Amino acid sequence: MIYIASDHRGFELKKKILKEHPGFLDLGPRAYDAEDDYNDYAANLAINVRDASTATPTANPPSFGIIICGSAHGVAIEANRFKGIRAIVGLTPELAKIGREHNNANVLCLSADFTKEEDVMKIIDVFLNTKTRTEEKYARRNVKLDKYGED
Repeated sequence: MIYIASDHRGFELKKKILKEHPGFLDLGPRAYDAEDDYNDYAANLAINVRDASTATPTANPPSFGIIICGSAHGVAIEANRFKGIRAIVGLTPELAKIGREHNNANVLCLSADFTKEEDVMKIIDVFLNTKTRTEEKYARRNVKLDKYGED
């Protein structure tokens, strides 16, 4: 399952992504609201990814999330408050790849304001198709990432 959500600043980019990937489950918003808060959408997406996943630090998670706001920072901070969520800011395909390979990231945070629109689909493709490295050092570090946070 691949979940997607945004705030008002990411709303138009989310609509474009959904045209290319109609199978993604849209967690909102359904309509543009200039007064919405990214926190609400990021938390909801993180909870859905966490609850749908049975991932271990050395296996690829069965569920992913993509969350979009203006900078990608706020949604990353919010999503990472939840145990089992490893959200990364993927401004480039290379950063998305490293986030999956090294950190077993399961949430991709995109910046509507700072990511080139022509790069977005490639970033998503790289994120969804990159496998996590299984060497002991990555597994050990990823276990530590999940040590704290809200259940």
